Amino acid sequence: MTPIRVLIVDDQQMIREGIGLILRSHPDIEVVGEAANGREALEKVEETQPNVVLMDISMPELNGIDATALVKRRWPEVKVLGLTVHDTEGYILQLLRAGASGYIVKKAAGDELVEAIRAVQRGDYYLHPTVTRQVIEEYMRHMREGTRGPEDVLTARERQIVQLAAEGYKNREIAEMLNISLKTVETHRANVMQKLNISDRVELVRYAIREGIIEP
Repeated sequence: MTPIRVLIVDDQQMIREGIGLILRSHPDIEVVGEAANGREALEKVEETQPNVVLMDISMPELNGIDATALVKRRWPEVKVLGLTVHDTEGYILQLLRAGASGYIVKKAAGDELVEAIRAVQRGDYYLHPTVTRQVIEEYMRHMREGTRGPEDVLTARERQIVQLAAEGYKNREIAEMLNISLKTVETHRANVMQKLNISDRVELVRYAIREGIIEP
């Protein structure tokens, strides 16, 4: 049987090492790499071609929700399983809308983590039992009402710029990190301010925290 190829993405090395230790004890799972943030995750997915990505939600430079959307856009066959301490509906709905096949909380037992990986590899969804009902009810409500989530207000590039700006990077630094022009960054940032009806960086940071783009 071909093992499930897993990429571990988390900004904390100890967590990556701990998860790796658990997974390597199972012969049907192969850890093919690790990444410390969303941008590095995209590089590692292209390099290692995993079947499943364990994706932390809260990471610097590019958070797990936006990284998930980019992974699914570029490699739709790759399954993403969210890895988070945030067992609340808002985060999980954003993750699912980004294309993830489910999520598991970091405090879960090793056996549950392994079962979650096997489930998403089979094509199933995996949601931690504590919020399964709330997530489904909220998702169905959005479907009935046709309402948009916060991730639909901004484009993927705009969300990247919001995260970097909220983390304190200057426009020129953002341009270099994303390999785009300074003018493009300024244009995106102006569009963000207009869409969100905010006028300064303080409000931008509050928005980023509220929507889970960055942690407080």
